[in-house]
Amino acid sequence: MNIRLTGRHVELNDSLRNYIEDKIGKLSRFYDRIHEVEVILDHAGEQHAVEIIVRAGHKQTFVASETGPDPLAVIDIILDKLERQLNKHKEKNRNHKGGMAADGNTA
Repeated sequence: MNIRLTGRHVELNDSLRNYIEDKIGKLSRFYDRIHEVEVILDHAGEQHAVEIIVRAGHKQTFVASETGPDPLAVIDIILDKLERQLNKHKEKNRNHKGGMAADGNTA
């Protein structure tokens, strides 16, 4: 998985970079076809805006963004959003192929 970090008006220090890479590495537990993750951090005044773009197999793109005063908390919120998107996509794809639905009924 390729991870690209971009900082706009903010310096990406090693601790922030390591935190982001550690958290993003856990996304592969939810969907194993992730090829590239792009993280964009922006700082304007008191707010930090973070956008994460996940590119996966079959040209699937998942995007989540959030703003807040603490960049680490914002990253955690975004990763929760991405986990929900990836799980929803995986379940939708699994049910589409004729497997068992989440409630135990056939799709």
